[in-house]
Amino acid sequence: MPTILAISGSPSATSKTARVVRHVAGALPWEVRELAVRDLPADVLLGADPGHPAILSVASAIADADGVIVATPVYKAAYSGVLKALFDLLPQFALAGKVVLPLATGGTIAHVLAIDYALRPVLSSMGATHIVPGYFVHDKTIIETATGIELDPASQALLDVVIATFAAALPAPRVPA
Repeated sequence: MPTILAISGSPSATSKTARVVRHVAGALPWEVRELAVRDLPADVLLGADPGHPAILSVASAIADADGVIVATPVYKAAYSGVLKALFDLLPQFALAGKVVLPLATGGTIAHVLAIDYALRPVLSSMGATHIVPGYFVHDKTIIETATGIELDPASQALLDVVIATFAAALPAPRVPA
């Protein structure tokens, strides 16, 4: 069974991005470990301490994963600063051998290309083996529910295709010898 790590790069405690991550994780047939960058110590992120146990733990979780979901809100046409701070502390090729699904959330369709022009290059530079097509979730398509979120039907249909592409790109389950 593939192991999946989902990283939410939102600095907000009431993050739509984190809720989208949970929504996507719930659509996958495997256990997904979620990591919120906002929960890492700010002094470690800002102090650029790549040897701190919290950063080493993130690097280890990535190393153990077959697939990584990287989700971010879009700010000023790019991924979040806290996500950038984390990326800067990880080993250069932390994503080597990984299948990566980039996701972004935002309030205007003007930010749709942030996945391809801001996030994808850094994921590639970190050695991701396969970056599947990402998806931008417009805030207006998110419907709050008592148990999480739903997306409007058209957005959900598109997201389902992206999730299926990610799932299909993951390595086949390992069979014990």
